[in-house]
Amino acid sequence: MVETGAGPMPAYTETLPRVAASVHRARRLVRLALDVWGLTGVQDDAEPIVSELLTNAVLHARGDSVRVTAMRLGERRVRVAVVDLSCDRPAARAAGDDQESGRGLDIVATPSGGRWGVEPLPWGKRV
Repeated sequence: MVETGAGPMPAYTETLPRVAASVHRARRLVRLALDVWGLTGVQDDAEPIVSELLTNAVLHARGDSVRVTAMRLGERRVRVAVVDLSCDRPAARAAGDDQESGRGLDIVATPSGGRWGVEPLPWGKRV
């Protein structure tokens, strides 16, 4: 549980090594949380989002670890977040059809309805 101004909210969180293999573990954590909460209908949106956020942290952050959180906000609302030790904010970029990267934040923005953001922290950020 995580305490918020609205009271305790159910949450799952895990600290993972900042390596590519952790993407699978983060997807599994989100899938488990959604299963427990009976929210399997949002898995197809939540899993690619956490994959993209964690991949960005692996590629661009600092430090040896990241923190992944899935928090239930309501009947069909879940917040998926990745905390890393870089204060640099993610920036969308235009990717050409032949480029392999540059579409990540679109993967986050589309299923979230544009309701994503960056929370600066004294030691890094939460995306």
